[in-house]
Amino acid sequence: MGRGGQALARVAVVVRAGAAPLWWPGLLAAGVGALVPGLTGRRIGLLAGAALFLVTAAAVALVRYGRYTRLADGAVRAARADFLQDRAVTVRTWRRSRRWWLLLAFLAALGSSFVLPGAGGLCLAGAGAGLWLKAVRLGRRESAREVLLWVPVDRLAKGPAGRPVEAYRITGIAAGDAAPGGARRRR
Repeated sequence: MGRGGQALARVAVVVRAGAAPLWWPGLLAAGVGALVPGLTGRRIGLLAGAALFLVTAAAVALVRYGRYTRLADGAVRAARADFLQDRAVTVRTWRRSRRWWLLLAFLAALGSSFVLPGAGGLCLAGAGAGLWLKAVRLGRRESAREVLLWVPVDRLAKGPAGRPVEAYRITGIAAGDAAPGGARRRR
């Protein structure tokens, strides 16, 4: 970027980008897995899956949230020369860079159905639900402070709260094309 500007991606959009690719394949794997009797039987598999769903959703929603809040509290104003990345570009980039991991997770969830029917799929769906919950919490934080949180794109290799990220940038609530929490802005 010219004159010292950086490309910035919305923090909540990056977090939310993984929710749908984990949620829907997880539900599909759980549905297919429920058709397989498995070693433990359907009832035990689905009950274990429900427990895994809750535990995974809670763990994913809470993990590293303290780092997110520390980075948000230390956020600095975005420079005038910074470029705000489009929501669709952020989501597409995140999903493309992890498509093989998402496919492997789906196949592992399907394969686990031969032991615990539906459990792997519900665990995968729980991870998607946890990411969605984390994005919603970030959105509430953004709304309360009336700012949007951004992270430099070149620091996203280890995620929006990874070690390379030193501070978030903030803009006004009207910047960008995503609502607080990373959802599509309704016009």
